[in-house]
Amino acid sequence: MTTHPKAPATTALITGSTRGIGAAIAAQLDARGVRVIRQGTKAADGVLGADLSDPAAPARLWAEALEMARERGGGRIDVLINNAGVFEANPIDGDDADWLAGWDRCQQINLTAAAQLSRLAVRQFQSEGKGGRIVQVASRAAYRGDSPDHWHYAAAKGGMVAMAKTIARHYARDGIYCFTICPGFVDTAMAGDYLETRGGPALLADIPLGRVAEPEEIGCIAAFCALDAPASMTGAVIDANGASFVR
Repeated sequence: MTTHPKAPATTALITGSTRGIGAAIAAQLDARGVRVIRQGTKAADGVLGADLSDPAAPARLWAEALEMARERGGGRIDVLINNAGVFEANPIDGDDADWLAGWDRCQQINLTAAAQLSRLAVRQFQSEGKGGRIVQVASRAAYRGDSPDHWHYAAAKGGMVAMAKTIARHYARDGIYCFTICPGFVDTAMAGDYLETRGGPALLADIPLGRVAEPEEIGCIAAFCALDAPASMTGAVIDANGASFVR
């Protein structure tokens, strides 16, 4: 197993970090000595509660995370990792109002909340003049698309990729670097339910690797982007889909 040096006093806010990919990212960064601030929908011991379907929640979360960073001695957030997301079916033959509500909920949680937090991060990084890093956890769906019930999900993740590239292009001169990870299926409860309902073996046959990714694999990539990726990589999109979609 590769060992990495401890990160210099670094504080990272990770959304959706109580399970799955987010928990794996948190574990990887914690092992590197990063002061990890976790977010979940509900507050728990050591976890900031923020329901990101509420448009007012991201600003509150950022303020609470800054306060926690100060209490822990860091004084600032150095890394933002936007990982929180939902993957809920939204059939096009449903009621118009229900379909639009599903679309709006997906955009708010998967894209708009990430945009709100990214904006707050960029403004802090600029005002302090110390730079910082943002890692967006998007999806293969941003490029390949998704199922007929998941237009909203693919659109949100495509928007996340475009947003990350824009941040990278316009703020690199300020020492603000932005990276995007696009996983395919990952071995989480969310992906597992989808695989089961869509005929798992057939979907797995579409992955040349022969299996879905493990959360720890995505965590390893996120930790690299947060701590080790050279500045010249800003704007990069990293695929992790077992060669099920190559560009």
